[in-house]
Amino acid sequence: MSGLGAGAGPSTWFQRYLLPGFAFKAVVIGGGYATGRELAEFFLPSGPWGGVIGMGLAALIWSLVCAATFLFARATGSLNYRDFFRALLGPGWWTFEIGFILLLLLVLAVFGAAAGAVGQALFGWPPIIGTLLLVAGIAGFTTLGNEAVEGLFKWVSFLLYAVYGVFLVLALTNFGGRILTAFGSGEVGPGWAMAGLTYSGYNIVGAVAILPIVRHFRNSRDAITAGLLAGPLAMAPALLFFVSMAAWPDITGALLPSDFLLERLNLPVFRFAFQAMIFAALLESGTGSLNAFNERLAGVLGPQRFGIRLRLLVSMTVLVGAVFLADRFGLVELIAKGYRFLSWAFLAVYVLPLMTIGLWRLWHGRRLVAQPA
Repeated sequence: MSGLGAGAGPSTWFQRYLLPGFAFKAVVIGGGYATGRELAEFFLPSGPWGGVIGMGLAALIWSLVCAATFLFARATGSLNYRDFFRALLGPGWWTFEIGFILLLLLVLAVFGAAAGAVGQALFGWPPIIGTLLLVAGIAGFTTLGNEAVEGLFKWVSFLLYAVYGVFLVLALTNFGGRILTAFGSGEVGPGWAMAGLTYSGYNIVGAVAILPIVRHFRNSRDAITAGLLAGPLAMAPALLFFVSMAAWPDITGALLPSDFLLERLNLPVFRFAFQAMIFAALLESGTGSLNAFNERLAGVLGPQRFGIRLRLLVSMTVLVGAVFLADRFGLVELIAKGYRFLSWAFLAVYVLPLMTIGLWRLWHGRRLVAQPA
């Protein structure tokens, strides 16, 4: 198979190089660092410098795996994760499917719980209101399809980078002394390597959740460049956030570390803007994850049969199940227990086969076409 790109229509520089990184960031941020809870769970225990090094390791893994994923997807003509894993794992493709569905429910539950917490922190709403607003937004964008989803990735990304940049400036201005003290010792705490590996493991699934963007690549160089850029583009806001968090060791116990910091800035207008940005980040992450599942179904049923009504029905069914999980278990417990298990599962059924068997097949050009189910 010749792959995708040639003759697929004109693609802009943005679509070929930056959109994949923005899309990957969009899927990663909601379950990765939007509220700061995940950074507190994985990286703060290793201390400021240990956390930064662990995040650097995670970003490197993201870049390498994204580049390999985009290359393999382009070579096999895979625009959804089902086709991708049929080509990579053959008859064992369903092992990823089980893990992805579990992760989809988990991350949507985390996003729902986080949206509820944001609404409660800002307006004093019952948590269910923020959760239902998020559900409505995700259902709306996923029903409209890939073009609407990619537009969401683009514009929310600009908002997100701007707000995180302003946040770091305000943090340095208001408690820069505490940040310098935290990083002043130069010590690297233990556990950073395991934290970086585990954190990258459950988030790297974002690379196969955004496979529709592969249609924009013109050649293999586009796929490699976009993949290598994806890691830094996705991790940059998290690093800005983590530097500010490191100033407050007691932040590890906060349900919403973002709100913990915003209260100490004592800037009500910016607090509102930041939490609104978090809601937008949860919206794009949830939309990206659920759109991947919809595209997988569309690949089986066909675009005509999987129309707007069925997209909406599937989206609402999955979202209602996730809301039940969010209400049943809560944000902290979902992150602490669910992510670690799925991280190792995806390293086993996705990253390891891709970086060994997948790269070997790419190098030798062998058995790249997906096998019939």
